[in-house]
Amino acid sequence: MLPLALAWATWAAWAPVASALTYRGGSNFSAAAGLGLRRPQCSCEANSANWKRPQRTEPRCVFIDLGAADGNTFDSFLANGYGPVKNCPRHGEWQAILVEANPMFTEKLQALQENLPEKVQSLAGTAAYSCETTTSFSIDPDSVHNYWGSSLVENVGLRQVTVPTINVNKLLLESVIPEDWVMLKIDIEGAEYDVMPCLAEFKEAELVDEIFLEEHWWFPDRTREQNATMVKAKEKLRSRNVRIPAYFSNS
Repeated sequence: MLPLALAWATWAAWAPVASALTYRGGSNFSAAAGLGLRRPQCSCEANSANWKRPQRTEPRCVFIDLGAADGNTFDSFLANGYGPVKNCPRHGEWQAILVEANPMFTEKLQALQENLPEKVQSLAGTAAYSCETTTSFSIDPDSVHNYWGSSLVENVGLRQVTVPTINVNKLLLESVIPEDWVMLKIDIEGAEYDVMPCLAEFKEAELVDEIFLEEHWWFPDRTREQNATMVKAKEKLRSRNVRIPAYFSNS
């Protein structure tokens, strides 16, 4: 995270271009949702002395895309949808880390990494979560809408695949330095209700400058307890100078 005064002076123009709010009813996802709430068999690991900090010293923008799909929000980042890339440190230096569990997108994300090997890290076939394990991932059959309801924690269709999970807190600590400008986009179809409370307990949460969070409040298995925990997590992160602007994407 950049020093606060410098951040405001340098990044005042940064703001996401979020799509207009649209309820997702009417897709195959809405018919499949509610088949049962699931949880990976591990619990939040908020901090660890075993995680290794990066050795680099030169700052950059770091766009971490949790739920990267086929790279569509990465495209938006490049098109200044999350702020002008030219304003990144050192005349526009940036890196993108694309995390996506759905195997439908593996080829496209790997191609992005191959085309931009110094800029893009693909974690295709990996689910963002609050701890590390191997678990099932449910694939939304709605190909028209880019399989948009596919989920780690909701049963949304008949097809499931087995994927490893990555600890978001560990990913942050091992990928960024305090001088970076860090944008964390979270669109992970319900798993945010586990990831965000764990992130709020992360001792290095100030590494993140902005969180672009899509909350899936309309999922039928969402509970009042989860909603209350999410509110507290956001309050705690904001108290540590992490910006969480209103955000929604139709992708």
